[in-house]
Amino acid sequence: MTGFARVRRAVPEGELALSIKSVNHRGLDLHFRLPPELDACEAALRAAVKQGVARGHLQIHVILARTALAASAALNRPLLEAYLAAFRQAAAGYGIEGQPDLNAALRIPGMLAAEGGLEPESGMETALVEAAREAVTALNAFREREGEAIARELGERCASLIDLVARMAAIRETAVPAFQKRLRDRLAELLNGAGLEPQRLAQEAAVLADRSDIAEELVRLETHAGELRQILAGGGEVGKRMDFLLQEMNREANTVLSKTGGVGELGLTITELALAAKAEIDKIREQSLNLE
Repeated sequence: MTGFARVRRAVPEGELALSIKSVNHRGLDLHFRLPPELDACEAALRAAVKQGVARGHLQIHVILARTALAASAALNRPLLEAYLAAFRQAAAGYGIEGQPDLNAALRIPGMLAAEGGLEPESGMETALVEAAREAVTALNAFREREGEAIARELGERCASLIDLVARMAAIRETAVPAFQKRLRDRLAELLNGAGLEPQRLAQEAAVLADRSDIAEELVRLETHAGELRQILAGGGEVGKRMDFLLQEMNREANTVLSKTGGVGELGLTITELALAAKAEIDKIREQSLNLE
């Protein structure tokens, strides 16, 4: 589910800004962009985010804006000298006039950092974890508002699917004679004027009847649609629970389509309704990826 949240927090070293952006994903996929001096805090940050989010592709971006150098902070002189040398070499090589910008140089990651980085016990990790939890809370509030709208749409699609199943069931009742004629024709083709044992005839009739009738598929489709409604009404983590159910629904719709050929105009009507049902199932599946 998509969402965005940003939290700013004052720390002794300056200002900490943490932002989280989420997009749809089947599982939980976390990606971090941290300043080098905060690399040691990634494990604690990851644990804090996982406590509040179960699904989605999340990008967590942390910026540490220093307002003053800490007592233990120092200028990374080798990095600055390398920057200046590269600047002058490029200027001479390309015939460009200009002077290095010290402000730009000081913004290079690692140019101003504490000796050896910031240790977790310095208090930075605690501030970072608190900011992450606050951002996750804001992110979930954003995602919940979107989730409510998606749940309403899914409920409407479930109702549409149930209506399509009811229409197919009504047509099936009138199509039974066509199914029976198809069965008689198939048996006549099998016999081809030859005799057939009564037991074998009964077996062939049972197999062909099962292959022609769509009653069981329609019942299962309606049952699955009702279960989808219950899952949505129950709340919680519904996305993964819906995956398997939607696979089963799609399989039932495909079976209906495979059984409706050769029964004339009524079969074509059922085919159109089954295709519409598959379209609703696909739309529900697409939206289910947005839900936890």
